Amino acid sequence: MDSFGFSTAQTLQALSNLLNPKLDEDDEDEDCGNVRSSAQLGPGHIGQRSKTEAPKEEEAKTLKDIWGEGEVAADDDDPRPRPEYEIILKQSVGTEDLFLGLSGKDPSSMCCEALLIKIKLPDTKASEVVLDVKEKFLDLQTPNYKLGLHLPHPIHHRDGKAQFFSEREELEVTLLMNRPMDVINLP
Repeated sequence: MDSFGFSTAQTLQALSNLLNPKLDEDDEDEDCGNVRSSAQLGPGHIGQRSKTEAPKEEEAKTLKDIWGEGEVAADDDDPRPRPEYEIILKQSVGTEDLFLGLSGKDPSSMCCEALLIKIKLPDTKASEVVLDVKEKFLDLQTPNYKLGLHLPHPIHHRDGKAQFFSEREELEVTLLMNRPMDVINLP
């Protein structure tokens, strides 16, 4: 090593100081007591340190919040149970699709045109059902049940159809899916 112009003791001392710098007691984290000081360093230790006060607990809580309390709808206090429901994707299939495969449709969900939502509503009459459908949300309310359902695909909310079957005590809602890119994506 002396041939390069460095003494061995100086090189080892410089390397030791580089790997184990002496930190002030207030700079050390209490959680990292058993960890070597070089492992405690990170990108935040580069440059001059500025002394800043930690935010108060209330301020820290509000900084992490995504929405304010007024922006969130509170449905937790509604005692009505959520009814059982099933979402089914539907396709319009003709003989040219089934036997010849001329339209390029396949059995995947990409080729579906409508959502069929079957909702079981025992002990409910058709006149008691209040249904509101938005582009991505279905809201159903009866005296006994409440269902707020986020839809898996955007739909044409004005072109839907709902039918209540009294013998099965079931509501079927058929909604046409809004897929503006289907013209480009599908053959």
